[in-house]
Order: sequence, then structure tokens, then C-alpha cells
Amino acid sequence: MADRDSPISKAEGQLFDPIAMEVFSNRLLSITEDMGNRLVRASFSPNIKERKDCSVAMFDGKGRLIAQAAHIPMHLGSLSGGVETVLGDYGVDNVREGDVFICNDAYLAGGTHAPDITIVTPIFWEGRCRFFAANIGHHSDVGGTYPGSVSPTARTVFEEGIRIPLVRIVREGELDTGLLTLLAQNSREPADRVADLKVQIAANERGAQLMLELVRQLGIDAVEQSIEDILAYTARRLRNRIAALKDGTGSHVCHLDDDGFGGDPVAIRATLTVEGENLTVDFDGSGPQCRGSYNMPKSAMLASVYYAVKTMLDPELMANEGMFASITMRAPEGTITNPTFPAAVGMRSNTAQRVAASVIGAFAHFLPRERVMAASNDAMPAMVFSGRSRRRPGTYVYVETIGGGAGGRAGHDGADGTHVHITNSSNLPAEALENEYPLVVDEYSLVADSGGAGQWRGGMGIARQIRALDDDTFCYASSEGTIVPADGVFGGGKGAVAHIIRDRGTPGEHEIPANQPRLVLAPGQSVRIETPGGGGFGDPEARDAAAIAADLRQGRVTPAAARAAYGAEKAAEAERLSA
Repeated sequence: MADRDSPISKAEGQLFDPIAMEVFSNRLLSITEDMGNRLVRASFSPNIKERKDCSVAMFDGKGRLIAQAAHIPMHLGSLSGGVETVLGDYGVDNVREGDVFICNDAYLAGGTHAPDITIVTPIFWEGRCRFFAANIGHHSDVGGTYPGSVSPTARTVFEEGIRIPLVRIVREGELDTGLLTLLAQNSREPADRVADLKVQIAANERGAQLMLELVRQLGIDAVEQSIEDILAYTARRLRNRIAALKDGTGSHVCHLDDDGFGGDPVAIRATLTVEGENLTVDFDGSGPQCRGSYNMPKSAMLASVYYAVKTMLDPELMANEGMFASITMRAPEGTITNPTFPAAVGMRSNTAQRVAASVIGAFAHFLPRERVMAASNDAMPAMVFSGRSRRRPGTYVYVETIGGGAGGRAGHDGADGTHVHITNSSNLPAEALENEYPLVVDEYSLVADSGGAGQWRGGMGIARQIRALDDDTFCYASSEGTIVPADGVFGGGKGAVAHIIRDRGTPGEHEIPANQPRLVLAPGQSVRIETPGGGGFGDPEARDAAAIAADLRQGRVTPAAARAAYGAEKAAEAERLSA
């Protein structure tokens, strides 16, 4: 008898060749990986070249996702939104071979925030649009009130940089240099914008070449049928995972520290309902639309939900349109999870982290203990510096998102100093930062005692301290989790909260609020961010003394914290073992 996940046609019940289907799906994935590698290697700005804050994907002619490279999960929202807007505004009959489209707007073009610029390229075979190559790059600045084009205190999208509805930037092979100049000159770094946008266009050209090579090798009919097969298989495999859960409803609530202007924490409530093979994710009960820029557009919501479902039910599931068939998402209009125009959306990544965490938390009602995870830092800590560039005329803008602690889980401590959930970018090495900008990294380390205690402890947060070398250096540092810590599960302790500290180690050292985008530093002044730790899993009394000893030896836990969390007797035993 065939396995429940064996690739059987949803229509005729015929058996497919599982080996051939696996080979084909990996061939598609190799195309997107090649696109992504070229995008990273050829880009000019450190944000894409070093931090890899970009994503690529391939869609069929109906706008269905068929392959996405393993980059930034939330970028799926902007990529899908851009392709859907091309089809909605133009349709396949009104695009021409050689056309390339550009967009970023959350309300007009399915984007998630202004710095994420999407490029969509139709791919033609025998005169018909058969596929779309799409990529997205996070540009370090696209104008707006503050460098970096993101501010928690922005009230509308008009404060967050240039809005790009879906427009042709290349028309039948001819680059619109006027439009390119217009977009670039609305940035504080126009040369980088021109260079990186050209690279994005070229990355899609590479994807188109590889896709057409595949068609020439296999034939268009075989390629399109194989796509139908893998989408049907993915859909049925996820339905099987959902059907294996008990029917019922489970909810979980996470909180943002505030709405950008202080005040009470903002709730993000996810309620999961399992009915047979179908899963509904409902955000009724989440907080109202924010005064600040933590509002989350629909495309970002969908991407975050799909990520969380895939993570909890089937991490090896192919990332394609088949994931979407069994999931229904609901979010009341006018709430933080479904804002109305022109609400600001620049800080939506922090909300997306909490959305993913709330969905993951709600899955605890359906999954066995060994598949439950404590809360991670569930934030997107970030630092932005800007000032006069020493390398060229004008200004520089340095943007970096920073990892934190992951939650503990059965049998494993949480990962230390890592991005979680919908962010997946690399760090910018200190050497690259100091070479590119008039800045110095004073410290880059893990924060001792930041992981929640437990039978398996939470991961540690990161400390990153950066010092200015020039006058009038703009700085903005932000993190969620400065008030609301990561929760432990099954008796595990909470992770440490985030801290942002100015001029640490000097007489003027003091902690500053997270939502303060107007700092100006003089030479020698610094800002330090300590990101949140993850929650612990299980009763701390059950932690092995040898594991505590290892933490003590490696500086993850101080003796005082070990005594407070694990008791004097076990901590003393651990200290003897660590000596």
C-alpha cells in the first residue's frame, strides 16, 4: 500500500515517479539558489552583499509560487504580492517580452515596507508568458524622515520613504534610466541604489535563462505537468499533517512592548482551529491599529503564518503554492494585523516576529511535549547609523538587524545569538563595518545570564556596541523585548529583556528608550544594544549539573545566576565540576 505522503495524482490517482519529482523540485530550487548567489555576490551595498538581506523566487504563469530560495521567510509576502500585482494590473496578455517591473508599496503593490524593493520579470516561451522570476532586496535607505527609512514613531507611510507602485522599469529590453534616477535620488545613497537595482534586474535575467534551459531540456508540457505534480503533492502532504492533529481550537497571546509611542503592551492573539484537513488562523483579539509603524500589511501576515505552520508541522515541506491550500487566515480590519491606509508599516518585522511566535505558541495545544518550544527572543533588534561618508560625496547609512536567544526545547538548549522566525540575515562582520563606515565595533559578544533557566536553557542574547568617529553621527537602536521577556514553558524561566545603553563604561553611561530615533553622537560616543534571551524549557531543578558546569566554564551563566536559578547545592556541584 502506498504511503499517505506518496506522490499520487489528486485527480486520477495515478502514481508519479517520486525520484523524478524530487529531482525536478531540486532543479527548480537550484535555479533560485543560483539567482540568489548572483544577487549577493554582485551587489554593492553591504546590506545585501554582506548581510544577505534579500530573497529570490520563481512563479508560474498563473502567479503561483513554485520555488523559493532559503533566504528571508517574510520576503515571500513581498515576492508573492509583486507578482499578484503584475497579474492584477496587467495580466499575462499585457506584458511584453523584455519587460521588468518594480514595486515596494504595502498598499498598492503587495509590499511589506518601503526599503524592500521587489523586481518582477516575466519569462516568455514561444511568445507566451509562462513564468515569473522575482527577487527582493532590502535597501538601506529609500528616503523618508530618518536614515534607514524606518522609524517606530512614523504615523503614516508618507514618512517612510518613496512609495513605488507597480511600474515598468524595463520596457521590452530598454531600461528606463529616468525612472531609475528618480528612485535613486530619493535615497541618501543614490549610487548604491542604482547599482543594486541593476543587479536585481540582472539576477532575474539569470533565473529566466536557467528556466528556459529547463524548458528546452524537458519540454514545456513536461515542465508544466511536473509543476502541477509538486504543488499537488505539497498540498496533500500538508493536509495530512493537519489531519494528524486532533480537531479543536487553541490560542496564544504575545505582546509588543508598546505601539511606538509608549503606552501599554499591544496584544497579538492567534487562534488556531483544526477541522479535518483544514487549518484556520484567526487574529481576532489582537490590538488596534498602532499609532506608530508596527502595523503589519496583509502580505507580511500571510508569509509569517505560512512560515510558522511549515515550521511546526513539516519543516522539510517544499516552499511552494501547495502550502497555501489548506490554510485560511483571518485578521479584523483596523487592527495591528490588518491596518488601513495610510498607517505606517516600517517596523512590521517586529510584529511579524510576534505573529510567528503566537502561532507557534498556539500549536502547543495540539502537539506533544517533545515538539513544543519555549519562546525565542521573537524580536528584530536593529541599529542604524548615518553621517557624512568618508568614501564618497554625500552620506552613508548603515543598517543591521541583530540576533538574540532562541527558546529551549526538549533535549536541546536554545541556540545562542541567532536570528529567529521570519528574519534570516547574516551579521555584518566588524571588519567590513569598520572598513565601510566611520564607526568602530567596541564589543560584539553574547550576554551572560540572558537565557532563561530550565532543564534546557534558553539561548543567549547578543551585545553589540558601536562607537562613532565623526561629528553629527545619527544613531537609532531598537528592540522589542525591553519590557516583555520571552516566556519559558513547562516550568522554564523567562529570558532576559533587551537593553539599549549610551556611552557604556563612561561617567555618562545611561539606558535609553528603545523607540528614540533622534540620537546624535559626537566622536567617541557609543550606543550598545543587548538583545533578548530565549525562554527555558522544563523545570530548572531537572537540569544536569554537568550542563550547568559547562555553562559556567563557557561564561554563559555566572555563579550568582546559577545559584539563583538552580539552587545553592546543585550550583556548588556544578562549580566543582567546572573548576
